[in-house]
Amino acid sequence: MQLGVQEIKKIIPHRFPFLLIDRVTELVANEKIVAVKNVSANEHFFEGHFPSEKIMPGVLILEAMAQAGCVYFYYSQNLQGKNCHFYLGKTTGRFSAPVVPGDQLVIEVSTVKFIAKTGILKATAKVGDKVVAESEFALSAKEV
Repeated sequence: MQLGVQEIKKIIPHRFPFLLIDRVTELVANEKIVAVKNVSANEHFFEGHFPSEKIMPGVLILEAMAQAGCVYFYYSQNLQGKNCHFYLGKTTGRFSAPVVPGDQLVIEVSTVKFIAKTGILKATAKVGDKVVAESEFALSAKEV
């Protein structure tokens, strides 16, 4: 399954400038999701981080991975209606290379385990074939 930005916006409440995934290129419930973020020089965060040598903040890479995880969690758990996804925290994580304007961040998220309405997920972010970030984190869903 593939999703565009309009379908993504129906699942997660994020909007510009905080919606950090542009599309989903692959989605297999209970297996994995692959999402894409095209990193443009026009991104608002580059104005202050760092103006002379622009680098995407690591916390925003983590947020993009969590947003992809929310979409994956929604389809894997068959969540119906309006649900709010909460990032509960990361258990592991590391950054291994900078992400700069012109890069295409490809995020893959898979299941570690699901417990009721909580999921432990593993995410990897790549630019080309190079891993730039990895994290394992927990998400929870609550009907609103």
